[in-house]
Amino acid sequence: MNQNGLFDLTGKTAAVIGGGSGIGEAVAIGAAKQGAGVVILDANGEAAQVVAARIPGAGAAVLDIRDGGAVNAVFDVIVRDRGRLDIVVCTPSINVRKPILQYTSEEFDRVVEVNLKGSFNVLQAAGRLMTAQGSGSIVIFSSIRSQVVEPGQSVYAMTKSGILQLVRGGATEFGPFGVRVNAIGPGVVDTPLTAPIRANAEWYNAYANKSVLGRWARADEMVGPTLFLVSDAASYVTGTILFVDGGWTAADGRFTPPGM
Repeated sequence: MNQNGLFDLTGKTAAVIGGGSGIGEAVAIGAAKQGAGVVILDANGEAAQVVAARIPGAGAAVLDIRDGGAVNAVFDVIVRDRGRLDIVVCTPSINVRKPILQYTSEEFDRVVEVNLKGSFNVLQAAGRLMTAQGSGSIVIFSSIRSQVVEPGQSVYAMTKSGILQLVRGGATEFGPFGVRVNAIGPGVVDTPLTAPIRANAEWYNAYANKSVLGRWARADEMVGPTLFLVSDAASYVTGTILFVDGGWTAADGRFTPPGM
């Protein structure tokens, strides 16, 4: 392996799902800077086009990951037009913050359909193509909620734990074909989706202080860890989760005993 080009993605084709905003947008731009040919996929087609216009040679398409047929079709078009699919990064998820006793069946189905079914559709479609070509790397976004939870987060946390097990299963099945599957576990990240929390000072500060770094993450701070996992620098890394949480899951409390 060329140690000088561990993170070089030149010649690789990367599909970034959720690339129209937030973390996905940052990852797409970062992958392009490392030389990848990028395709922006997002449920918001206009947002995907706006991001793609900022990246030379990038493509864009509408994609709802809840539709398995649509995921397969989009990936097939990428392979037809670009010759191969080397990298898939899947960032989308939704959350309905409610106590278990107040959750409706419709809300449960909505969260599970996007977070779990959608992630499965992506993994299955990417795995079909990558195992056939004998190489590839898939990264699906999980969360610190795969490990720890708070009131109102039960269903979301369930799906994020499920994503981690899905990633592990994919790694075991696709590994013999040269395909790696991993997860990213962000902590709290400053994106448009977390704007309601940011608007509440008490809530915002509570989350900031839970991190041992004392602050939220920026979306661009997810780029390096993600590109590590899809690059040759992580050629022997598969079936795992990389937490990018500012130490959130490392500390079980922030009280410093007297005399310390």
